Amino acid sequence: MIPVQGLTGAKVAILGLGRSGLSAARALAAGGAVPICWDDNPAARAAAQAEGFDCVDLGKAGVFDDIARLIVSPGIPHLYPAPNPVIVAAQDAAVPVDNDIGLFFQSFATLAWDNFDVVPKIIAITGSNGKSTTSALVHHILKHAGRPTQLAGNIGRGVLDIEPAIDGEVVVLELSSYQTDLARNLTPDVAVFTNLSPDHLDRHAGMGGYFAAKRRLFAEGGPDRAVIGVDEPEGRFLAGQLSEGAADDRVIRVSVDRKLTGLGWQVFARKGFLSEYRGGKQIGSIDLRSITGRGVVAQVDGETTYIGKDDLFAEVDGPPMPDTLRAKVEALEAGGRTTMVVRQGDRYLGVIGLMDTPREAAPAVIKALHEIGIRRMIMISGDNQKVADAVARAIGLDEARGDLMPDDKVETIKSLRAEAKVAMVGDGVNDAPAMANATVGIAMGAAGSDVALETADVALMADNLNHLPFAVALSRSTSSIIRQNLWFSLGVVAFLVPATILGLGIGPAVAVHEGSTVVVVFNALRLLAFRFAPPTAAVEAAPAPDTRAAA
Repeated sequence: MIPVQGLTGAKVAILGLGRSGLSAARALAAGGAVPICWDDNPAARAAAQAEGFDCVDLGKAGVFDDIARLIVSPGIPHLYPAPNPVIVAAQDAAVPVDNDIGLFFQSFATLAWDNFDVVPKIIAITGSNGKSTTSALVHHILKHAGRPTQLAGNIGRGVLDIEPAIDGEVVVLELSSYQTDLARNLTPDVAVFTNLSPDHLDRHAGMGGYFAAKRRLFAEGGPDRAVIGVDEPEGRFLAGQLSEGAADDRVIRVSVDRKLTGLGWQVFARKGFLSEYRGGKQIGSIDLRSITGRGVVAQVDGETTYIGKDDLFAEVDGPPMPDTLRAKVEALEAGGRTTMVVRQGDRYLGVIGLMDTPREAAPAVIKALHEIGIRRMIMISGDNQKVADAVARAIGLDEARGDLMPDDKVETIKSLRAEAKVAMVGDGVNDAPAMANATVGIAMGAAGSDVALETADVALMADNLNHLPFAVALSRSTSSIIRQNLWFSLGVVAFLVPATILGLGIGPAVAVHEGSTVVVVFNALRLLAFRFAPPTAAVEAAPAPDTRAAA
């Protein structure tokens, strides 16, 4: 645990008692502060009280009169789409609002660091996509290199739950926009920006607010070195803002779309090669190719190197996987990890285990879909079956089918369509054929691949899962109103035809017909008043064990 510094004896309010909220309460108490806790969920309050924390309704008048700071959990909005009333009350009382990330950066460095031979470092990673994988791989590399290291933040453990720093340690933090947008202290030694695509737009009031939240990691304290993905305009802007000139190698520009030029530090992938340039000169290049659905192969130090699923090594030339390594793979997969085996030449170097973190809104979205009548929800994935099962359990899915290649996904959709109508939600190239064979294909907005967007019948342009139940409910309401209007119109016609034959005057017939048109129009206008409360519950990853010891 990281005891919070600078708030000894002060009363600190905590709003939201999930993983980050409870860890903040413990760290504040360890640092001598007095935590005052609140959560709208009675079960969460009971858990905090069981640990000895006082719970006080922070919505009551005058509660902030003697509060020094308000700590807010990541899922609670503080500005957009509308600030939580407790946050408004704190701001009206001039009480600073912070989160656990701000407390961490405020408290991580201590006077004990003066006795270290090597000062601890913090690497903070943010972006729209790939930050979990990047964080896990950086952590793995540090362990393999013999550096003591911990992994925390949006992945693994809460930032205040990790152990105090030791000599030469490197802490790797994955930080979402929900964590960077409110933290009062952000001072990593190295900051990484992977990319930017539309996400959480309601929370940030558009792309500008979303980028501003990410940018704070680089602007609030200023990292010693920044690694910036420059394939989007925001990344190029950020790199330019941080650099003092073309030759400034404190900024490392990264691209997967094009060759980068200039005198600075550049890393890019192009035509199957991963290249690194410094000072306008190439200092390294790796032949890197994808093996669809299996992994990648590259030339590293003159040797062919494979990274991929264990199935890959039954298909390529070379020695079979050792039994000891296979046992490790099976153990990791049993724990819900996706595994990647590494072989250089004929030598098996080891295995990397990764676990995807479900989207924060996923459990609430699944629950909402169940509530509106979706009877069966299935995840189809290329990941290992045990991994798929673990994710399905975490978010409340009915079923999971793993180990599927793109063709397998197509066949799965076809078999399901033989039983009932099927909607397929996806975002990648591998999802497009399956979506094309579904009754309805739904693409996850601008973050999805171009192929997926072109194939889909529906695109959630904000890339927000919360919109999926809304889209389903709205489409059902629209279909219902169309049927109502159709049958009403046919009924009026069925009445008017015999009525006019039997003597109904033209005037009354016209009045009835035109009146029915007005009724149909007003019935359709009811859709303008359609409301669907989006799901708001969040999911937090389970704490991970201390992994600082070098592998």
